[in-house]
Amino acid sequence: MPHVIFIGTDGSGREVEAEIGETILDVAHKHGLPMEGACEGCMSCSTCHVIVDADWFGRLPPAEEEEEDMLDLAFGLTRTSRLGCQIVITEELDGLTVSLPAETRNMMG
Repeated sequence: MPHVIFIGTDGSGREVEAEIGETILDVAHKHGLPMEGACEGCMSCSTCHVIVDADWFGRLPPAEEEEEDMLDLAFGLTRTSRLGCQIVITEELDGLTVSLPAETRNMMG
């Protein structure tokens, strides 16, 4: 079973198990991590914004234009920012490391 490492806003890391086909948003919710996901993964917000570790970023499929548009609304956007609802776990992503941003912007509420 693949593992994902979440780096919290305080710099601490937490390694959790993930199932193939789950999204980072699914994994975070399943393990009680502080990721909002206000739109429940339908890519209508940026509250599942994560910063992918630079060593892992190039291993992900490129973001679609719709995801890029939503990321433009995210606080703390970086070159390796992605939406957690758009990163699907595969065997190849075992060990994927993502950081949670210090803030999110919920435009849905």
